Amino acid sequence: MKRAKLLRGRNEDEQQSVTSTDHKANPIASWVQNNHWPESFFDRSMNRVLARKKSASSVGSRSRKRSQPGSASSVTPSDQKPREEKSARYRDVRYNEELQDKKSYMMDSEQGISDESKKQIVTLLNSEQEPPQDSSFGDTLFSRTCQSVVDRNEARINRDITPELVPSAEKLTHRGARKLGCLIESTNEGWSNSMPLTNPRPQPDYSVGFKRGAFSEAQLEKMAPMIGNRIAGDQSKIMATYLIYFPFLSCEVKRGFTSLEEADRQNAHTATLAVRGVVELFMVLKREHDIDRKILAFSVSHDHRQVRLYGHYPEFKEGDVKYYRHTIRTFDFTELDGKEKFTSYRFIKNVYEIWMPQHFSMICSAIDQLPGNPDMTSLQESALSHHLERYSLSQSQSEIESAHESQQDATPNTSFTGAGPAKKQRRRRVN
Repeated sequence: MKRAKLLRGRNEDEQQSVTSTDHKANPIASWVQNNHWPESFFDRSMNRVLARKKSASSVGSRSRKRSQPGSASSVTPSDQKPREEKSARYRDVRYNEELQDKKSYMMDSEQGISDESKKQIVTLLNSEQEPPQDSSFGDTLFSRTCQSVVDRNEARINRDITPELVPSAEKLTHRGARKLGCLIESTNEGWSNSMPLTNPRPQPDYSVGFKRGAFSEAQLEKMAPMIGNRIAGDQSKIMATYLIYFPFLSCEVKRGFTSLEEADRQNAHTATLAVRGVVELFMVLKREHDIDRKILAFSVSHDHRQVRLYGHYPEFKEGDVKYYRHTIRTFDFTELDGKEKFTSYRFIKNVYEIWMPQHFSMICSAIDQLPGNPDMTSLQESALSHHLERYSLSQSQSEIESAHESQQDATPNTSFTGAGPAKKQRRRRVN
């Protein structure tokens, strides 16, 4: 038995040594065993944006929670948390300091946004849009709609007010806005595939980004090391959920003025991650100057009567990057008989139709510059062959060890109760 354990330990050490060497020489081995490419396979600058494999401990913990009938996870999906739980951390004013420790600031930098972004904001605020059809903010319904949500909970405000301030990208697509077909949205879904700045991870009431189908196969192959295994829950700097790539809009709904400060903190965290994805991509290509002080994401905080519109941007200085927030508009959409009731709607729709196509084109231009990956088909075939070979060797070793242990059990070198009869049978066969 001791010999088998020693043999197993020696084989494991040899296997780890061989595996380490194999990963340096053979990136396929790393992909099969670790589900990501080895760092040595890329330029050092690329390492910063590689996906992070989901830890086995977190997967096991989640599985255990799901298996318990009375656990919260058995009631609430793993990508969602109750509204009270997800926002509790953001009620503390000290969270602002925590963000600053991560180089994210809920204010403008000294220089502020670029001149180009200033011009874009003017365009987004002033470009005309047709009011939504069958709107609850119509002339005969506006007053009653606003009164009906006073002192109601966030879910009610989200249902009745949010669509009038932040139009659904997917609904606009369904109604004929085909150029928005590259977008995908989430509602109260946790950003489980994103690497958070702090805990808890973001779970915006509404968010928008690009769907997988918006990118070509060649672009997806180039981004593969940055994405990892999205279905298994690997964390990436360019993803939000496993369906959303490069998010650029988040919305948080609250009730009461004080709660809007919470919404702002939540949005600051969420939008920083959105901006960071673009920043990391452009830093790999040394194209920081193309996005310096340019708005790369937007956020909306609102309750039953007030709305706050923000733009979020990076600033590069002396090889370092910091993230800032620019206030675009804050106003009460119920005042003056709803004079500005469609201001937020118009702005967000212009973000979709005017700003988004330019933003997407810029991202694609950067992806196209990424180094190409080896042919994925040959990689998959080689990876499968490599995996089967290792499995076969592992099985053979296990069989050898099992046989050795069985032999030891059959011929004990110590006297045990029950060993006598076996010896007597052996003597009778000899005689």
